[in-house]
Amino acid sequence: MVARRKPVATVFALRVELRHVEPLIWRRVHVPAEISLPRLHDVLQVVMGWTDSHLHSFSIGDRRYTNAEDHEDLDMLAEKGHGLEGLVGDRVREFEYEYDFGDGWEHRIIVEATRKPVADWPYPLCVAGERACPPEDVGGPPGYEEFLEAISDAKHEEHDRLLVWVGGAFDPEGFDMNAVNRELRRRRL
Repeated sequence: MVARRKPVATVFALRVELRHVEPLIWRRVHVPAEISLPRLHDVLQVVMGWTDSHLHSFSIGDRRYTNAEDHEDLDMLAEKGHGLEGLVGDRVREFEYEYDFGDGWEHRIIVEATRKPVADWPYPLCVAGERACPPEDVGGPPGYEEFLEAISDAKHEEHDRLLVWVGGAFDPEGFDMNAVNRELRRRRL
């Protein structure tokens, strides 16, 4: 017997944009309003295509929240115990998410709407997006630009090495929303 999930009362429609990369890489995801920051991080990792290999933080209002154990040394609050609805509510319509403090992947998250859930839809749910997420550890936005240049030019000295490093092929335009939603359901996020 499959356990039934707690009913979702309110849904936030979030638009997630990866900053400092052109053309824009973005996703639209619907999440339960009461989602915790650690769980939202898990959702963002799946919908963007990251591998959850690095620290992260949320900047909401004038506060920063993180999963880092030494959060106080970083002048941040621990994200555990904080939910999105309590931090965003009706007053905050935009906040930041940073993934991988070394590469510095900055995401702008816009709360586009607050709505009632559709009864038969599983939440969280990715409903739109464009372009592939950069590979992990590629060196942030400047490194990603160099990576794309190298893999698109067969005569580039790093072409073959980078294709092997990324697993043989990389389509910067590729985004599979169905695969993202299958992974969200598989992980029961």
